[in-house]
Order: sequence, then C-alpha cells, then structure tokens
Amino acid sequence: MPELKRLQAGDAAAVLAFELANRAYFAASVSDRGDEFFDQFTDRYSALLTEQEVGISAFYVLVAEDGSVLGRFNLYDFEDGTAELGYRVAQHVTGRGVATATVRELCRLAAARHGLRTLRAATSHGNTASQRVLAKAGFVPVGPADPIDLGGKDGTWYERDLVLHR
Repeated sequence: MPELKRLQAGDAAAVLAFELANRAYFAASVSDRGDEFFDQFTDRYSALLTEQEVGISAFYVLVAEDGSVLGRFNLYDFEDGTAELGYRVAQHVTGRGVATATVRELCRLAAARHGLRTLRAATSHGNTASQRVLAKAGFVPVGPADPIDLGGKDGTWYERDLVLHR
C-alpha cells in the first residue's frame, strides 16, 4: 500500500529517479523543468527541505512498498491560511485514482496538520487529467491563470475551501 509521507533528506535519490524516469511524460502536459533543474538537483532539494523546516511550504512524496516514489504533492507559498498545491504522479500509476485519492488526503492534512483553510491550484487548459483530479477532489474553477504561472500555457485557477469540505 503506498504511503504519503513528508519529504525528508533521505528521499533525495528516489525523488531524482522519479523525476528522471517521468521527465518526458511530465513535459507532455506541464513545462519541462529543464536540464538546469537536474544539474542543480541537490541544491534545489536542500532548499525545499529548508522551506519546509521554516514552515512556508510542506512537501510530500507518495512512496510505494519498494521505496520508489509514485508521486510528489506540494503545498507551498503559505500565506494567511492559504497555500498553493502542485503535484506530479508517475506515468505507470495514472488513470487509477492515485492522484485523486492522494490530493484528497493532502487536503485533509493541509487543514489538520498545517492549519490551512484554502488550497489553490492552477492547471493548463490542455491538462484535462489534472482538471479531473481537482474537480473530483472538491476544487472549483475560480478564474484564469496567467501563462507565467503555467510555463507559458493558458489555464485556470482552482480553489478548495478546506473548512467546508472536512
């Protein structure tokens, strides 16, 4: 049974393997992270752990029984009870409800563990799978997303009120 857990220093190798194995798949629906991301992975990973430690973000990984990463689920830019949600799920587990179930669980954790009241997520118009995940997890469209928020793609912002959906 996969486990959703907070990102830790010891997860770095598994997270990098996940990102590399799914890079082409992710690039088909979201902007590619670019070679620089992978070249500076260790520094970027350390920066994420620091953000998490100081309480401005919370990063989670969905880990399979064999220790491989099935997905990344991030809460970031905490401000006034609101945070942004971002997530990526491995290609080999898509279409099985993994993303939807994990986003729902993360919404519960966002309220219970992090005291958040609202989550926001942006997705491009072409990313219908992410739109379905957000809708099934209780998010509603609230307006257009600036292409700068989506790597140059047009899209929509979604929100979920965590207080109403306990």
